Amino acid sequence: QARPVESGGGLVQPGGSLQLTCTIPQYISGGLVMGWYRQAPGDPRERVAIIRRDGSTEYLDSVKGRFTISRDDVKSTMYLQMNSLKIEDTATYWCYTSREGGKWGQGTQVTVSS
Repeated sequence: QARPVESGGGLVQPGGSLQLTCTIPQYISGGLVMGWYRQAPGDPRERVAIIRRDGSTEYLDSVKGRFTISRDDVKSTMYLQMNSLKIEDTATYWCYTSREGGKWGQGTQVTVSS
């Protein structure tokens, strides 16, 4: 069954930047709500950012001013630009679309470490 696919994770030093990309199969693109979630070992999954079809966004307080979510429905793609990364941003990141009852990607690991 088709699902979104994340890419762009990796290892970065504190203060660095990464851009995550979520490529979404065409038939489930354009979701009313799309977003990024993350989970660190031993912690619950948390919603990092969401973006609605009208372009409105919401962010987790701890990432406000550092992360930017965007979407390109023509390209069936969503992005998460992460700047000024902190060690506590280390987690597995998943993308989500509300289409078809909700679809999740397989996750990508982001590790912030010196």
